[in-house]
Amino acid sequence: MSISKRLKSLNLPIDTIATLTFSEGVDVFHFNETEIETALQETSVVNEYASLISQTNLNVSNPWSGNVLQHLRDGDFLEDYVRGSGDFSGYLEETINENFYDVELIDYSTEKYDHKRGFTTLTAQVHVPVLDLIENDPDLSGWNVSVSTDDMTTSFVA
Repeated sequence: MSISKRLKSLNLPIDTIATLTFSEGVDVFHFNETEIETALQETSVVNEYASLISQTNLNVSNPWSGNVLQHLRDGDFLEDYVRGSGDFSGYLEETINENFYDVELIDYSTEKYDHKRGFTTLTAQVHVPVLDLIENDPDLSGWNVSVSTDDMTTSFVA
C-alpha cells in the first residue's frame, strides 16, 4: 500500500504533521575517533535524507532548525549550487557529508563495547505535513512514519 493510501485511510485532520525517521548503524572502531566518518561512509542515512529534502514539493522541517532547505541556505551551504545544473540530491548529500558537524541535521550515537570497538548509529528525523505526503506520495522506503492526533498515535515503516 502506498504511503498516500495508508495516510488517507487514517482520516487525519488536514493540519496533521508526520514525523519521519530513518536510522542505520555500523560496527566501528572508536579509539581513533573515526566512528562518525565510518558511519557516514557505510550507511545510507545521508543519502536517504538528501533524497527526501531535495523533493521540492515537500515542506521538510526538523524540530530545532525549521525548514531544512532554508536552514542550509541560511548557513550558506547551498550557495555553490547552480539551479538546474544537475543532481540536487547528490549535491545535498555531498554537502551534508562534508559539513556534517556544522549543519547539525542528523543525530549520532556510539555504543562502546570495549576500549576499541563499538556501534555507531546515525538517525535522521524530520517533520512533513501529512497533506504533502498524501498529495505527492513520495517513496519513503525504509523510513518510519509516525503521526499523532489527540485521539491516537500510529507508526509504520513505509
